[in-house]
Amino acid sequence: MKLIFASQNLGKVKEVKGIFLNTPFEIVSLYDLGNNINVKETGSTFSENAFLKAKAVYDIYKEPVIADDSGLMIEQLNGKPGVFSARYAGENCSYRDNNLKVISELRNLPEPHRAKFVCVSLFLDGNEKIETIGELVGVIIKEERGSGGFGYDPIFIPDGFSKTIAELSFEEKNKISHRAKSFNKLKNILIEKFFC
Repeated sequence: MKLIFASQNLGKVKEVKGIFLNTPFEIVSLYDLGNNINVKETGSTFSENAFLKAKAVYDIYKEPVIADDSGLMIEQLNGKPGVFSARYAGENCSYRDNNLKVISELRNLPEPHRAKFVCVSLFLDGNEKIETIGELVGVIIKEERGSGGFGYDPIFIPDGFSKTIAELSFEEKNKISHRAKSFNKLKNILIEKFFC
């Protein structure tokens, strides 16, 4: 069964294709389809933004779609960057720009800088909407470490680890990440729904 993944982010695409490996589902990304649709993320929650992306892609292809929205929520910043995680330092900013802004904002605040990654995953097929959520809790550090992953991975150490996410292997990250937790829940619901 084909599922269109409403994402252009190659890091996310790689993770989600890995999660759905060896299942009855074939994940096809917008990148695979040569579609560079850019959905405005105007929602005030991860759930609203995931739905906006899924609906926009479903309206074009009329095939089952999965989408997600995710971000970093830092306790001392009252949950920021939140839904603005991808563009926290401004439109067209780099991952590094976002990381440096977070580090700067936390510089004079006491450690530890508690935070969590949150991911809302969503399935939409025109008849039904199914939503799941995953979280990864940890701390923000003062400098980037590691070259793997993307986004805030180089400044986030998950609870129970001494390495940042960017220092973990792809396989390690895909076992513990907020995205892995959320999409694994969604995957299991979809397998039960369509194949059991």
